[in-house]
Amino acid sequence: MKAMEMTLPAVLSIAGSDPSGGAGIQADLKTFLACGVYGMSVITAVVAENTTGVQSVYPMPGAVVRAQLESVCSDIYPCAVKVGMLSGAEQMQAVIGTLEQFPTHLVIDPVLAAKDGTPLLEPAAIDLFSREMLPKTTLLTPNIPEASLLTGIRIITESDRKEAAKKLVQMGAKSVLVKGGHLDGDADDLYYDGVSFAGFSAPRIETIHTHGTGCTLSAAITAHLAKGLDMRAAIAAAKNYLTQAMLHTLAMGHGHGPLNHGFLIPGVLPAHTPDLTERT
Repeated sequence: MKAMEMTLPAVLSIAGSDPSGGAGIQADLKTFLACGVYGMSVITAVVAENTTGVQSVYPMPGAVVRAQLESVCSDIYPCAVKVGMLSGAEQMQAVIGTLEQFPTHLVIDPVLAAKDGTPLLEPAAIDLFSREMLPKTTLLTPNIPEASLLTGIRIITESDRKEAAKKLVQMGAKSVLVKGGHLDGDADDLYYDGVSFAGFSAPRIETIHTHGTGCTLSAAITAHLAKGLDMRAAIAAAKNYLTQAMLHTLAMGHGHGPLNHGFLIPGVLPAHTPDLTERT
């Protein structure tokens, strides 16, 4: 029997590895497959991590990151690229220099700060990110602490989020999605493209199993851009995918468990699943 040849949009993730499978490269590849694109990866760090936290990080040298990038992009051209964890200026320079040869959609999920707002990169690397990476970014997806770190704006109100989004576009990003996961109430994300604002809202799912939500959202947006959706449609589709993956979440591990990236696979869901519109 002859194989039926086909192609899919190719999408690349540049990020750290999570051996527990809930975040980083592993979450991105699961999301890419679920969203109907062909996933590829460049590993920036081997991370000892599980649902309870990060125990240690082993960054890849910049030359190793560059070699991975040049190898994959010279053979399978990515329709879109997602950038997650970068450990410092050397890796950023490798990514910037290589991707200039392969222009494409670039979605950056800036892993610059921990959930409590603690910076994870040295000031020199954050400065390089602002000067060199932001102007090449199609979409930036910071959470509130990361948006505050990049802009110097203390974000409390909706007006603060709008001010930060405007400043990030002024700094070079083509568009920005300031995520609202750190806020109370519904999960409201704010999008700005330099011209107008748009809100993307979903009911907040009551669960502790939220490991990898930021990785998953940005990966899903990247996948839908690669499939040809415009930015707002890609964000809406990704937001719906993330919400469903959280609604059907997996209670695995002793901490904040992973999302159910494969909820669309037949047999993965229970016989009855609650309506997304139901409120308690």
